[in-house]
Amino acid sequence: MRHQALVGPRPQPGRSPPMPACLPSREEIDGATLAVATSANLYEPRKPLITKTNPYRRSHGQFLAVGRKNARFQAFLVVLACLGSMSSAWAERPNVLLIVCDDLNDSVEGFGGHPQAKTPFLNHFAASGVRFQRAYSNAPICAPSRASFLTGIYPSTSGNYHFQKWFEIPVLRNSQTLMAHFKANGYHVAGTGKLMHHHRRGEYHEFGQPVDYGPFAFNGETRVAHPSVPKPFQEIGLLDGSFAPLSDVPFGGKNGAGWVVGNWRNPNRPWRYVTDDNRDRTPDEANAQWAADFIRDYRERKTQRKKRKPFFLSVGFIRPHTPMVAPQRFFDLFPLETVKPARFMLGDAKDTGFASAKARNRGNRAYRLLQESYGSAEVGLGAYTQAYLACVAAVDECVGQVLSAVDESGQADNTIVIVTSDHGFNLGEKEYVFKNSLWEESVRVPLIIRVPRLSKAGSDATQPVSLIDLFPTLVDLCDLEGDTRKNNNGRSLDGHSLRPFITDPKRGKWDGPAGALTVVAGGRNPHDTHHFSLRTRRWRYIRYNNGAQELYDHDNDPFEWTNLATSPKHAAITKALYRQLVDVRGTAVPAAVPVSAVRQKWDWFRAVDKNKDGTATEAEWLAWSRAADKRNGKIYKAAQRKKTFRRLDANRDGHLTRSELMKGPQTPGTP
Repeated sequence: MRHQALVGPRPQPGRSPPMPACLPSREEIDGATLAVATSANLYEPRKPLITKTNPYRRSHGQFLAVGRKNARFQAFLVVLACLGSMSSAWAERPNVLLIVCDDLNDSVEGFGGHPQAKTPFLNHFAASGVRFQRAYSNAPICAPSRASFLTGIYPSTSGNYHFQKWFEIPVLRNSQTLMAHFKANGYHVAGTGKLMHHHRRGEYHEFGQPVDYGPFAFNGETRVAHPSVPKPFQEIGLLDGSFAPLSDVPFGGKNGAGWVVGNWRNPNRPWRYVTDDNRDRTPDEANAQWAADFIRDYRERKTQRKKRKPFFLSVGFIRPHTPMVAPQRFFDLFPLETVKPARFMLGDAKDTGFASAKARNRGNRAYRLLQESYGSAEVGLGAYTQAYLACVAAVDECVGQVLSAVDESGQADNTIVIVTSDHGFNLGEKEYVFKNSLWEESVRVPLIIRVPRLSKAGSDATQPVSLIDLFPTLVDLCDLEGDTRKNNNGRSLDGHSLRPFITDPKRGKWDGPAGALTVVAGGRNPHDTHHFSLRTRRWRYIRYNNGAQELYDHDNDPFEWTNLATSPKHAAITKALYRQLVDVRGTAVPAAVPVSAVRQKWDWFRAVDKNKDGTATEAEWLAWSRAADKRNGKIYKAAQRKKTFRRLDANRDGHLTRSELMKGPQTPGTP
């Protein structure tokens, strides 16, 4: 039975969405703009982003009001873009601006996601670039996704499926990042915000603000989930268990409680809030300000130099990642009583292979706790979706501020701009509220690319592509030279240039695969196999590590409600897509063997007990640890491993029994 909260049909990717209705008038474009003052203080009081003219510098309310009376300017933009495309040669090497949001699914205007999403700034930008309607993450969770597309190497190629330090993975350590490759080609490389986990400033010439997920609720002693979130959902924790408008100051701001910001190096700094117009900047607003200032200032710096050096600037915004907190005015855009939960069907997870494969169940747990906390899935998902849409609208305005700086500084005609997300997010589909699934909402990302004099403005490309293609696309567009490998232990780029679809979105000739590859980790054990998905124009095929399969026909089932993998009618399609998945990955995908059978083949204690005498000495433990760390691309730390041995050796006799070892860390070799 389909849930009563279902709303209108998702537009098919092959059909162009309605043209944006939020474009400014010609008179407003021609007027003067109001600059925002530069700030060296990340959290100094926020200054309004309101201007008289530039469309990116309005608030959402102003932008939407103006847009309702200015649809004619769309034609004006298209004509300008077409005239500019007659010349394909760069006057000078192009600048590059890469903007990456976090957890942003297809709830962006023009992508057919949540129908109530309000993203006028991204919508305006898309009118001058190409929307990739079938763009997908290669790993739908933060760290492996970012490590993948910023090195151009599939997680299944590098073996980087988790949150380990990417620069300790052998393949990635011996390959250049996108930033390093631009550096090697004479670019000035800058960044700010959340880009790669385990951040390394050496990748950049200059870096702005460190990653900060705040503001966080603070009870006077420690960070907690926001007290307004009902239990038991609140018990999920201070990140994933928190959502609220910033006007709801935690614990009333009494006795040292309130909002705090900061990362692990500088935690729990008080964050001031009086009203939406009288408060400190959020970390995302601070990153937007830093990036906008960099772009404007760089133009001035560049004109003073004899040698013209282009920039590569990457900007990482946090929202809509949890905690989902944003200014009240963004929540006001989505009155709770009007918010519709995402399109989902009760019991939709029953025909999936997710549970049988023992995939991580954080999303299932979050869905269940929302249901318990609010009395029904519809009410709980409504509150959660309101916060998500508010955070999407908030980050949309931050993106607009950065794009405004490109236009205002006179660099729009020589700056390639890419806006995307690291992965999507399930908002209740398949009874799942989280990322890291292989279904459409978790894997699909918005991707908009604007290349002056090259991209076909306001167009939609429908070929399935993925984030792995960004690195080779920029190598192609910017004529970058040199090997992206540091040495023979590195890996060449796995993706393919998107230039054919930038120039001809409908008929571009693509030498890449027919489908987009995605992987979700099947466990932390080095012997575990993983879960894979392939998304073609029509089909989504999923293969779990125990051989369970899912097949969805997006032509007839865009919400993935009916698993066709067991249908005899679709047996040939299922088999063909499995072969295609193997071809894209390059190695065998798990056969139909139960997970328990796979894991029983490997005995941790027998692996450590080298001489098979029934106990493991410290020397045997260290030898196994050294080999395991080398195999997993980790740095071997003898002192730490010795400490672990002593902790496991319960009777202090210098030997580990099977019982002592198996009572230790859940993950073999964890210190």
